[in-house]
Amino acid sequence: MSAIIERHDFTDGGALAEALAQRVADALEARIGEFDRASIALSGGRTPPAFLDALSRKVLPWDRVWITLVDERWVPESSDRSNAGLVRAHLLQNEAAAAHFVPLVNEAPTPEAGLEKAEALLEPLPWPLAVCVLGMGGDGHTASFFPHAAGLDAALSPQPGARLAATSADAAGEPRITLTLPVILDASLIALHIEGIAKLRVLDTARAAGPVEDMPVRGVLRASLRPVEVFWSP
Repeated sequence: MSAIIERHDFTDGGALAEALAQRVADALEARIGEFDRASIALSGGRTPPAFLDALSRKVLPWDRVWITLVDERWVPESSDRSNAGLVRAHLLQNEAAAAHFVPLVNEAPTPEAGLEKAEALLEPLPWPLAVCVLGMGGDGHTASFFPHAAGLDAALSPQPGARLAATSADAAGEPRITLTLPVILDASLIALHIEGIAKLRVLDTARAAGPVEDMPVRGVLRASLRPVEVFWSP
């Protein structure tokens, strides 16, 4: 059974970016108002830059906001495939320059070797996440939950308390590190940011019956206890 989805449709990517940025800013502000601090996990890829730029201009007490990543390729920030590099370039500017940023990659040679240190660096964040912004690939992956990936079981059903898992798959390119499914599900706001007709068709397929391992975004859609907010534009 899939979670309830709240669709937010827009005529273009610019309108989507601004609306998603405002929704995220409101959620962060609400969490800060209640607990004085808030955390958010963000995804990378080609879709988020306009949203991150819009979010960077929102007026918030950013010095009380901790930013981390939903997942990351095990590459240095200087790589054009680094999600951390993307966040630094598009979000940690303007009003959001005062936020705290905790990337996932460290100097270890592999995600498996760097997992313990990455977990330790995440420990001081205010948990649970106030916001988790996910993307989705054409193969139905989200975060670094790739279909039939090595490490997928540990990412979907981790040991108690494990916030991170290492995964790898041919379709993923580089080895990855990712938040585990329980961490994502604990977020107060789960937003799924997708663009293009093809992604809507993938989402429809993911909501139908079938193994989670075939389309791992089903892990989020089926287990979320609150509506997953889908932000879409053509």
